[in-house]
Amino acid sequence: MRITPVATDYDEVRSDVKESQDRSLEALQSANAPDARSVVSELDQADALDEGMTPGGEIVNEELIVQVIPQAADEFTCFSCFLVRHRSQLAKEKDGHKYCIECEG
Repeated sequence: MRITPVATDYDEVRSDVKESQDRSLEALQSANAPDARSVVSELDQADALDEGMTPGGEIVNEELIVQVIPQAADEFTCFSCFLVRHRSQLAKEKDGHKYCIECEG
């Protein structure tokens, strides 16, 4: 008696995978989805925050005052990380660009 091998279709979805996919789809469909009203109210609250309001509903209209200190003579700005560093942290200078120890290493 001679046994002939049967061709296998490897592109066909296995039955256990197909059942798992069907169960996942059913679970997603039966999940509690938010209703349209709650989504709209959440979007309205987010818009209110974007317009300068705090979560408590207070309007914030303050200017931030920041004192800018110019770069000192013994400091440089690293061309890689753009941080102002003391000249003792200068690792190399190439083509007029300075690099700190952390970026060079």
